[in-house]
Amino acid sequence: MRRPVARSLAVLAVSAAVAAVGAAAPPADRGSPAGSPAEKVPVATGYGGAVASVDADASAAGIEVLRKGGNAVDAAVATAAALGVTEPYSAGIGGGGYFVYYDARSRTVHTVDGRETAPLTADAGLFVENGTPLPFAEAVSSGLAVGTPGTPATWRTVLDRWGSKRLGTLLEPAERLARDGFTVDATFREQTAANETRFRYFPDTAELFLPGGRLPAVGSTFKNPDLARTYDELARKGVGALYRGDLAQDIVDTVNKPPVDPASGWNARPGELSAKDLAAYRTRLQAPTRTSYRGLGVYSMAPSSSGGTTVGEALNILERTDLSKASEVRYLHRFIEASRIAFADRGRWVGDPAFEDVPTRELLSQRYADSRECLIRDDAVLTSPVAPGDPRDPAPCATGGTAAPTTYEGDSTTHLTVADKWGNVVAYTLTIEQTGGSGITVPGRGFLLNNELTDFSFAPADPAVHDPNLPGPGKRPRSSMSPTIVLDRHGKPVVALGSPGGATIITTVLQTLTGFLDRGLPLVDAIAAPRASQRNAARTELEPGLYDSGLRERLEAIGHSFRLTPEIGAATAVQRLAGGKWLAAAERTRRGGGSAMVVRPAR
Repeated sequence: MRRPVARSLAVLAVSAAVAAVGAAAPPADRGSPAGSPAEKVPVATGYGGAVASVDADASAAGIEVLRKGGNAVDAAVATAAALGVTEPYSAGIGGGGYFVYYDARSRTVHTVDGRETAPLTADAGLFVENGTPLPFAEAVSSGLAVGTPGTPATWRTVLDRWGSKRLGTLLEPAERLARDGFTVDATFREQTAANETRFRYFPDTAELFLPGGRLPAVGSTFKNPDLARTYDELARKGVGALYRGDLAQDIVDTVNKPPVDPASGWNARPGELSAKDLAAYRTRLQAPTRTSYRGLGVYSMAPSSSGGTTVGEALNILERTDLSKASEVRYLHRFIEASRIAFADRGRWVGDPAFEDVPTRELLSQRYADSRECLIRDDAVLTSPVAPGDPRDPAPCATGGTAAPTTYEGDSTTHLTVADKWGNVVAYTLTIEQTGGSGITVPGRGFLLNNELTDFSFAPADPAVHDPNLPGPGKRPRSSMSPTIVLDRHGKPVVALGSPGGATIITTVLQTLTGFLDRGLPLVDAIAAPRASQRNAARTELEPGLYDSGLRERLEAIGHSFRLTPEIGAATAVQRLAGGKWLAAAERTRRGGGSAMVVRPAR
């Protein structure tokens, strides 16, 4: 990332009013006029639509489209394309993601799975060499890690179905940013520095991101003319140019023969991506997951992402507890234990449904959640790893089998949230996996390739138990991305949100939702609240705001064990207020703070 970087609707309305007053320190009610320097503030309220992302230039691109009559889908694509310029280590056309769309006219939610896919030649031993799984660090910066990109195909799918503007028009702000440049901040420099060693393995990456052989200076202007030309090509030819033709061949050649500096000594193992893989790529239009929580409908991504099922199961487990009246200790204890249990089931059951029999409906049933909730005690802590249950045959407090460890997912993802004046809403999470992706830049094209295939399990945790997340031909690796839209009982939006952060995405979305819906926090405060993340591990990660508080000692007295982590997630969200007004919210400080904008701060 460029910048480190059971309540009634009446109660929700009160919370919305509190949020609209403005809990953030910077001025809230402002949008940036097109063409002016974008100011980064964490909360904004107003009319005509709203955009929240991690980056001010990207949010401004979305606002520009809304101001010119585009809808939420149009603005989401424009924002995502701009993030590919200013957040190139987090997202871009070399990656993939998940798109959740609320259609105001029909009051329905639709989702698009734009996850990357493994080559058609891949098998369960993709990351096994001489009978042993490759070290993660060796797999990441290699052709083996690169999946067929899904982001451009996602843009085509959503624009064809719900957009109102041409792709070329929507790429104009991003192309302009790439051509004219953006201002380097401390985080962009820090993230470049963290990748400097491996970026130097690949001459094209070093030439682009280490101009003149040096780290980019804070305050300097960073330009990417190659990406500007690539965006121009996509604008003229359509995104099909990335899946067929010269650009597609450039991607195939780069993956199969990574352009490594021979003097580096780096073994960038070749991949097996083919022109057929790119030509065969398709997004998936599929039904969202749906969970009923406190009388609201919570909609998110079904597998191949585990976000919707895991957040949904955890919410169902928490449904029996009145979190609005719970003490802070009991609230956090219940949140942590529900996360622990949901992750146990995630590891056992969730994979690509085109290859695996994923019991999505059963994982989201209240009956199954109740059978798992009874494991939680207020005076003791479950021992991790918790074994999974069987959602197909739920038995009270039953567990069985071997717990699967949570696979590592890089945290260099990004999330954007958009609403328009007609009431349409988009929650869109996109990624190239870890910071800097594979580290491999397509020569002359200006973008990094993903390392998403390292989200697969390299080997089963227990050879006797089926692992649903092993590689396979054309298979999508399991993800944790959780773009989420919450509707009231009339089918109108309450809030939409999402976050980057690898597997911590799930706990970030869960904690933000419960903070907002149950604890009564204004949306920007629910985002800013110090976070905990439990993923069926021995210790729960805590941000300093919790680790350094008295709450930690009180939770440890119950039996919790903690590990300090500097930062968890970087959420963005939008909230529907009364009278056609929207509130956009983002981080105050995490990853340098986020950027919330509206088209008009007043009618």
